[in-house]
Amino acid sequence: MPQTAVGVTHRLVPSPAGRIHLVEQGSGPLVLLVHGFPESWYSWRHQLSALAAAGYRAVAVDVRGYGRSSRPGAVDAYRMLNLVEDGVAVVHALGEQSAVIVGHDWGATIAANSALIRPDVFRAVGLLSVPYAPPGGPRPSEAFAQMGGAEEFYVSYFQHPGRAEAEIEPDVRGWLAGFYAALSADTMPAPGTPDPHFVSHGGRLGDRFPAGRLPSWLGEHDLDVYAAEFERTGMAGALARYRNMDRDWEDLADYNGAPITQPSLFVGDALDASTAWMADAIKAYPTTLPGLVSSHILDGCGHWIQQERPEEINRFLTDWLAALPA
Repeated sequence: MPQTAVGVTHRLVPSPAGRIHLVEQGSGPLVLLVHGFPESWYSWRHQLSALAAAGYRAVAVDVRGYGRSSRPGAVDAYRMLNLVEDGVAVVHALGEQSAVIVGHDWGATIAANSALIRPDVFRAVGLLSVPYAPPGGPRPSEAFAQMGGAEEFYVSYFQHPGRAEAEIEPDVRGWLAGFYAALSADTMPAPGTPDPHFVSHGGRLGDRFPAGRLPSWLGEHDLDVYAAEFERTGMAGALARYRNMDRDWEDLADYNGAPITQPSLFVGDALDASTAWMADAIKAYPTTLPGLVSSHILDGCGHWIQQERPEEINRFLTDWLAALPA
């Protein structure tokens, strides 16, 4: 399958999942890039060459359940503790003892928890789009169930195995196009129209997606790359992340309220729902991210931040990395 990213090397390395597929470019200090839903290593295609040119060994993984990485059958195999250990395994398989970890969307949550749980391995952490909020608070399933009122929040919609798959898998490419467009700055629904993060009673998530236009950052080839991966793997592995949030809440109880003390970076998107929903988490950074080096909110940017605004993200990343202790 053609995948546009010049000068990269594809590898499979052992992990607790079985194997992790990664793509690397450059040499120097290791920077591990972790994608979100519903993406793959390919979401970092613009960063790999920029980081390599700046003197880093840039490595973008397929998270377990995605792409060419292993896809365990059990839903509870996708709990956060397992994903953290996958990252540790990748670092060690590459012959390194430590790395900087950067994540977007669910990848930001994986990156944050990796830094929290394994500070011996992850010496700095960069978070894109999803802010850090320490473990704790109410049980996630109960909190999300209250968010929609008469409608259903998308995270709750994703909870039941087979339900979202039945919507997505008959037309993976069309569904992905709509989902990407719904959260992109230039194609998202106008204010005051039905929110695509919610599902009406008896409806489908895709009922509220824009149709007929791709966002400017997403070419037909890019959409083909994403669609081909999910058409091959199905969606269950990717959706399993959502189905472990209560397990994570239990597993991470010892870290409730804990700050991340390593040097950190946050870049949010002004038009992303996460920035509004988690505004209090951003305000709490002096306590929860005491090592915060740099924080930015990109005006006019939607959720797919490193693909919508690659030049700015590359600059933020390379400036931050250059300022880290050796």
